[in-house]
Amino acid sequence: MSSVDRPTPPTPAAGTEADQKAVTQAALFDAFGGVRGTLETMLPGLLFVMIYTVNKDVKMSAIAAGAVAVLLVIVRLLRRDTVKHAFSGVFGVGVGVAFALFTGSAKGFYLPGMIYGACLGAAFTISALAGFPLLGVILGPVFKENLSWRTRNPGRKKAYTKASLAWGIIFLAKYAILFPLYWWGDATQLGWLLVALKLPPMVLAVYFTWVFLAKAPPPIDVFAEMEAEEEAERARKAAAAQNREG
Repeated sequence: MSSVDRPTPPTPAAGTEADQKAVTQAALFDAFGGVRGTLETMLPGLLFVMIYTVNKDVKMSAIAAGAVAVLLVIVRLLRRDTVKHAFSGVFGVGVGVAFALFTGSAKGFYLPGMIYGACLGAAFTISALAGFPLLGVILGPVFKENLSWRTRNPGRKKAYTKASLAWGIIFLAKYAILFPLYWWGDATQLGWLLVALKLPPMVLAVYFTWVFLAKAPPPIDVFAEMEAEEEAERARKAAAAQNREG
C-alpha cells in the first residue's frame, strides 16, 4: 500500500495508550482504504453528476464514470498498489452504470449504491442489537484477532457493538435524507447531495470507531498464538524423537 493510503504509525513503547491508538488508526486506514481510497470512490460519482449537470446525457455520464473507475484500477496495478478497494469501487460503479443505461435515467446510476448503503446501515444496527456486531467481523482479521473478541475479550466486543451501532445510525440517517429526494426530487440535486454526503458520514463513523476501539482492551493476536502452539508442538516432537534415540 502506498504512503497516501495509510500513514506510518508512530512506534511508542508497546502497551501504551499511544501505541493502542496508533495501531487502531493504522488498522482503520487499512480496512477502509485511507484518504486515497476514499477519494477514488468519490471521483466516478462526481464525474457523473458534473457531466449530467452540463448536458443531461445519461449515457455519456455513465460511460465516463465507468471509464474513470477502470482507469483508477489500472493506475494502481501499474504502481503495484493494493487494488482491493479499487476493485470494489469498480464493481459498484459498474452496477450503477448498468442501471443508468438500462433505465435511461440518471437516478438509476445512484439507486444500487443507495440500496446497498441502506441495507448496510440496517445490517450494522441489527448485528449490534443481536450481540454479533458486524464491525467486529470486518475488523477482526485486520487486528489479527478474528472472532476472539466474542468470547475472550468482552471489552472489545462492547467497543465493536458501540461502533457498529454508530455506523448503523449514521448510514440510516444519511439514506433517510436521500431516498425522499430520489423519489420526489431532481436527479441533478440528488447527485450533488450524494457527492456532498459521501465523505462526512464516513469520516464521522470511522472517528467513532477509532474512539471506541482506542479505549478498548488490546486485541488478542490469534495468529501469534497459533504460531506459538505450532512451535511448541514442533519442540515437543523434537524432544520426543531425541528421547527415543537416547
